[in-house]
Amino acid sequence: MNTADQYLKAIYLVQDREDGPASTGAVAEMLDVSPASANEMIGKLEDQGLAEHEKYEGVSLTDDGIRRARDALQNYCIIERFLLEVLEVEEFRAEARQLESVIDETVAERLDTIIDREPQCPDCFDAGEDVCALLEVPAAADD
Repeated sequence: MNTADQYLKAIYLVQDREDGPASTGAVAEMLDVSPASANEMIGKLEDQGLAEHEKYEGVSLTDDGIRRARDALQNYCIIERFLLEVLEVEEFRAEARQLESVIDETVAERLDTIIDREPQCPDCFDAGEDVCALLEVPAAADD
């Protein structure tokens, strides 16, 4: 199940990649959901003042939406780093995707005290690779 924060993160990353509004299809593809499900959640985010959706143009995050998306992305990065650097989980990406909806900000902050996160986080995140660009990933680490 994808949470609002996961949608915000996906919209944020697609907006960055497309250098403009995110298409509903691209958001749905990133989250592996149907376009109808993505449309429904985007409507909810719009109702909460976190996104603005223009039919046939795409969805853009508001300033509040961007702040929440960056927080969600940072928490995701923390989870990835913890799984790879501390627990040495080979399939850390898949695990991080499963854990991101259940690990709250307090737990993420505590995990952050254990890892050596880069100060430019979350700007170092590479959406194409679904991982922090600065994270040293062993060649055999795939999801």
